[in-house]
Amino acid sequence: MKNLVLVSLGVLLLGCNSKPQWVKNQNIGNALGTTYSIIYLSDEELDFQRQIDSVFQVVNLSMSTYIPNSDISKINDGDSTVIVDQMFKEVFELSSKVYKASEGYFDPSIGVLANAWGFGPGEPLELDSLKLDSLLNYVGWDKVSLNTNGTISKLNPNIRFDFNAIAKGYAIDRLGAMLQLKGIENYLVEVGGEVLAKGMNTVSKKEWTVGIDSPNDMMNRGVAAIINLKDRALASSGNYRKFRIDLETGAKYVHTINPLTGYTKNSKVLAASVVAADCATADAYATAFMAMDLENSISLLESKKDLEAYIVYLGEKDSIQTFLTPGFEEVLVK
Repeated sequence: MKNLVLVSLGVLLLGCNSKPQWVKNQNIGNALGTTYSIIYLSDEELDFQRQIDSVFQVVNLSMSTYIPNSDISKINDGDSTVIVDQMFKEVFELSSKVYKASEGYFDPSIGVLANAWGFGPGEPLELDSLKLDSLLNYVGWDKVSLNTNGTISKLNPNIRFDFNAIAKGYAIDRLGAMLQLKGIENYLVEVGGEVLAKGMNTVSKKEWTVGIDSPNDMMNRGVAAIINLKDRALASSGNYRKFRIDLETGAKYVHTINPLTGYTKNSKVLAASVVAADCATADAYATAFMAMDLENSISLLESKKDLEAYIVYLGEKDSIQTFLTPGFEEVLVK
């Protein structure tokens, strides 16, 4: 019996000693015109910098409008022979879904408008109603298609794609997929404020927590809310740094491009944060909610049970108001 106890105690001690000592591995840097921080936890020190750089590189070569020889740049310049890769296909197909769900307020065919307003790689234009009407001939997701052979067709050769409102979120998803293939189950990928969280922070033995910037305190990077995030992604969009004052009413309005009219739209929505299963989806809908009226965004969210959102907007007398879906409220750190 004594020997049995000693053997049992030895097994118990061996079991305790074999528990993994979690190591926090982190890579930080610059990519996609912004900063990134990637934390991945394991039982040993790891460095996936080479693989991380590779993910950013292939995403850029597929969808960056700032790289002349990328697939998207070639297509924008009229090359109809380009056979796009799987990443481009996935972003194209997801864009089609969000375009339809948002009734056209999310539209990555707005490249000519983005350039004209000074938000793209092209030269900004002096715009008036006639020029905008002309440019709208080159905008419309219903005017483009993905062919079975992997090429892209455009009803007008001057249509230009701009995936900036979805490509960053997609790149984050690809980084997460790379970590999963490496056997990493607990990680937090952040690029330019957009986040994908898997598992939990096993070092602190807590859930991953993520802060959302306050549009009312951007100078000091104030936090409007903190949420727990597990096996979900968060993306935010905001125009609170760019606004105008109506000289007649004194009302404050932010600017965003309305793909349906071509104009920078007056909107009282300051910021939109969306939680979804993947970051590309969250990224796309956060952008759509900035262009949509608040009432339409709320209606869409009521029909999309796979999305949660936190929207900051201007109420009466420019008071800061918030709208939260019930699911978003559940993950708030009170």
